[in-house]
Amino acid sequence: MTAELLFGSLALSLLHAAIPNHWLPIVAIGKRQAWTAGKASRITLLAGSAHAISTVLIGLLVSFTGWQLASWTEIFMETAAPVLLIALGLVFIWRHYYHQHFHLHNPVSEQLPEKQLIAALAMAMFLSPCLEIGAFFLMAGSQGSWAVLQLSLLYTLTTVGGMIVWVQLVWHGLKLANWHALEHYAGIISGVVLILAGIFSFLH
Repeated sequence: MTAELLFGSLALSLLHAAIPNHWLPIVAIGKRQAWTAGKASRITLLAGSAHAISTVLIGLLVSFTGWQLASWTEIFMETAAPVLLIALGLVFIWRHYYHQHFHLHNPVSEQLPEKQLIAALAMAMFLSPCLEIGAFFLMAGSQGSWAVLQLSLLYTLTTVGGMIVWVQLVWHGLKLANWHALEHYAGIISGVVLILAGIFSFLH
């Protein structure tokens, strides 16, 4: 896995793990349901894994396109891939006001039986994959199956692990300062990460 692919995908994974709408609903529901901190972590693991699975499945489909371009790897990696990253970054910045990425404000009734409530949380996460990481899966596909596997593991571990860490920090009293701003500007930040990764690819 190249450096720009590694650091770009890591930055994007850390960003999405930190966005409160990925884990704050679990904290809010868990507090009302009187879950323990350990139970909240287990449910976050389940919901976060569902989110990662749907993202990786889409990523695998996208990486197949990159694999098809493997015969043009040098041209693809030196020119097409950086241009694609920058273009996608600009697209995400342009549409960040319209971006809907797992907003679980009130689609899940807390009056549901607990098993159904947890299943609904997991399904909501599964149906909102992280599309921004797809650009990195395309690049990974052109580098071979090992790069795709590394990226899949990196994204899954970073996202799910990060979500659990944030749940525990807030559960034990960490005060969030204006977390709505981070949620609102997530599209812009993701776009900047993609653009920087594209520029780094050009330079290297």
